[in-house]
Amino acid sequence: MGTFLSWNCRGIRSKLQDLKGLINLFNPVCIGLQETFLSSNNPLKLRGYNSVRKDAATGSNHSGGVCILTSNLYPSTPLSLHTSLQAVAIQVHARTLVTVCCVYLPPHDVVSQQDLETLVDQLPTPFILLGDFNGHSTLWCSDVTNSRGRQIERLISKVRMLPILVGDRSNG
Repeated sequence: MGTFLSWNCRGIRSKLQDLKGLINLFNPVCIGLQETFLSSNNPLKLRGYNSVRKDAATGSNHSGGVCILTSNLYPSTPLSLHTSLQAVAIQVHARTLVTVCCVYLPPHDVVSQQDLETLVDQLPTPFILLGDFNGHSTLWCSDVTNSRGRQIERLISKVRMLPILVGDRSNG
């Protein structure tokens, strides 16, 4: 099907060379970026890739923000999501039609289980969730399970999806 990457870049502007290196190394179909720190007046253009993004809210010091970069080699269509969460989604033809959703859940934001379930309910199947959920669970090899981790466990259980979690292990 191809390679899908997820990266909490914590500010994409200063890491464009790293991003180009990842693209050269993996030739991904899609790259989900979290914490882009972009605002609407900051274009993000990369040769060979289209972008769909949801920028940080005005007045938030440009923290947060999500983006999906999709290779021009694969036809894709942005999806409209009805959510207050930092999330964007596309459908991409990578041998088969698949939905890709990129999510960032800030660690100190209160996120309801209903908001997560409503987001997932909007995604045509099959789908891939990429993101930084700030959830820790022993199910995905964290040392501890936090409350957000329990939320994600419930979400996985409810929608019966296989978790493929790639996260930032620096916080334990």
